[in-house]
Amino acid sequence: MPEDVGIVVIGRNEGERLVRCLRSIPRGSCAVRYVDSGSTDGSLERARDQGVEVLELGPERPHCAARARSEGFDLLMREHSQVRYVQFIDGDCELAVGWLERARQTLEQHPDVVAVHGRVHERSPDLSPYNRLHEMEWEAAERSDQACFGGNFMVRAEAFAAIGGFDPAVIAAEDDDLALRLRRRGGRVERLADSMVLHDAAMTRFSQWWRRSVRLGHAYAQLSDMHGEAPERYFVPHESRRF
Repeated sequence: MPEDVGIVVIGRNEGERLVRCLRSIPRGSCAVRYVDSGSTDGSLERARDQGVEVLELGPERPHCAARARSEGFDLLMREHSQVRYVQFIDGDCELAVGWLERARQTLEQHPDVVAVHGRVHERSPDLSPYNRLHEMEWEAAERSDQACFGGNFMVRAEAFAAIGGFDPAVIAAEDDDLALRLRRRGGRVERLADSMVLHDAAMTRFSQWWRRSVRLGHAYAQLSDMHGEAPERYFVPHESRRF
């Protein structure tokens, strides 16, 4: 990959999923930073074993995905000022072969596009009903022109910095808030037909699914209150009926 692409990986207690994630990233000239939010399962050591530089978030502020991604971005830009495009990826996902090149090409060829995202697939959709529900959400996203990009996407570093990155006050759906602000500033968020990541939900219990549902309900309420309208995200109509 060209040196103008950087990658920020975030995670907390992802175990072997993190190892698969890091191994899926093409090594070479692009800079990779892993940001850890208080793992206790040896994730920091796993990342270092893969030759990846790590940033361990301190306890001075609450841990959340928005904080992890923004601090990872800031570190990446301080150490690699040549980076123009940043790929964010969650530690429970694996990059699809060829995605980085395709995403960068789109941003290079279309100056009005500020962020790109692609297709998401579930690693084990038949493992549990909850994993299958995840797969159905990814399928629904592919049919929606207004869907936001979730935690995995490539963004122009300049555009990301111009809006101040993620809002750490948004504890859920921080990615939807970011996409909404990018669009309102005049940028275009493009969905590509290419595969982007393989996601490993690893949900086998109802309690896991319920916690996620409560979190999504909170996200809908918070972003609606912040922006005065429902954010453009595919799950919002379903979640609003559920809560």
